[in-house]
Amino acid sequence: MGNANSRTARRLTPAGWVGVVLTGVLVVVTLSAYGYYRSIYGELKQSDLTGQLGTDRPRETGALNVLLIGSDSRDGDNKKYGALSQGKGERTDTIMLLHLSPDRDKATMISFPRDSMVMMPECELRGGGVRPAGIGQINSAFNDGGVACTIKTLEALTDIHINHFVKVDFTGFKGIIDAIKGIEICLPKAVNDPQAKFVLGPGKHVVNGEQALGYVRTRYALGDGSDLSRIQRQQVFLTKVMEKVTDGGLLTDPIALDAFLRAGIKAVTVDSELTPERMLEIANSVSGMTAKELKGITVPTEPYPADKNRVQFSEPAASDFFKRVREDVEVTATKGPAAPSSAPKVKNEQVRVQVLNATGEQGKAGVVAEELAAQGFVVTHVGNAAPADTTTIRYAKKDAAQGPAYAEAVAARLSKDKRTPVAGKVRLVSAEPYKSAATPPPGPSVQLVIGADWPGVRVVSTIPDSLKDKVVDSSTNPCL
Repeated sequence: MGNANSRTARRLTPAGWVGVVLTGVLVVVTLSAYGYYRSIYGELKQSDLTGQLGTDRPRETGALNVLLIGSDSRDGDNKKYGALSQGKGERTDTIMLLHLSPDRDKATMISFPRDSMVMMPECELRGGGVRPAGIGQINSAFNDGGVACTIKTLEALTDIHINHFVKVDFTGFKGIIDAIKGIEICLPKAVNDPQAKFVLGPGKHVVNGEQALGYVRTRYALGDGSDLSRIQRQQVFLTKVMEKVTDGGLLTDPIALDAFLRAGIKAVTVDSELTPERMLEIANSVSGMTAKELKGITVPTEPYPADKNRVQFSEPAASDFFKRVREDVEVTATKGPAAPSSAPKVKNEQVRVQVLNATGEQGKAGVVAEELAAQGFVVTHVGNAAPADTTTIRYAKKDAAQGPAYAEAVAARLSKDKRTPVAGKVRLVSAEPYKSAATPPPGPSVQLVIGADWPGVRVVSTIPDSLKDKVVDSSTNPCL
């Protein structure tokens, strides 16, 4: 394969949904083939979670969050991967959360190390009874309480609402890779891992189902032997699956596409709410996304003090990351007068802004000022204004020519519905200079008045700068 950076970004058609979710693994949906897909949908295995997740769940933000589970069950056709483990349940060999931003302009594949020790909520057990809340290894949630317990655990840890789930086992994974005629991998050295049933020399290889499964399962024979190293390799592999599906001619080959769809149908179990209509809706929503938008990232971890073979979430890095995912909310245009077409395009660094707290919540202006300053705005003052229900962005009436464009720059960074700037500033109840390192630029000054309906500042990226070097995407070196 060529360097992904040198390619022109290809559009993910609705069929590209498979590149995002069948990496974890779902079923391709195309507008043109919808009738065909509907005809084979009856073969898809489903699980009804109605009533199992409770009512105290994280709020929906418009994002789409799909839990992707790789099951390590050794039952049935999976007996060859550990006959002694037959009948002993299943754990989540792989735990990933696919996060699609509400406006579907970013896709983030979040991996949770299976060795993570976490606080787990109370769950109903598979065989009846209740498992009390307490510290446990994250992948045991699936063994103890199935998908519902895994979702409850992840929602409790992240405060992110999970919309759907997709589960695939070892044999199903192989069928999908065979259907797309293999994936190219790169090994930095020769590997001989009998436990993963993976033996191959160094360099580039095209691996089919059995070898591909060994490649993503092997742990001690590659990298540093940790689950974190294996997760990174899995994320790279999934980006290659995405490239193969969207760029490799599969979508224009009816025979290959049929084989791929049927392999996908046989491979997965999904929630009962993931109907054909819902899949079509999702497919439409990602129709403008490019392959380069898929980013893989692992939750920040550190060694678990009680057991060096386990890890725990690293704080505050993990909480900060989850907060960014939750706040990756959509900006939608409101019905109202549009800014004049002649308005100049204003950069954040050109905007002087006063941040005024009209909520009565102590310290609110300072917190918001820090968030805006981090995005380049030149905050000049923080203070208080008379109580207000509605958040507004204001410019002086004398700045009617340029003020709206400068205020629009601030409005674009607020979450939820986009606010239309208002002419006329409010009287300050109190104010003090904000210690900004930036030099105040020329041009109009605007006010951000924080009302009771404060929507929050929209994050620039779901992945914080501190984790940028951990990102896996289509340009990541595959020789891990």
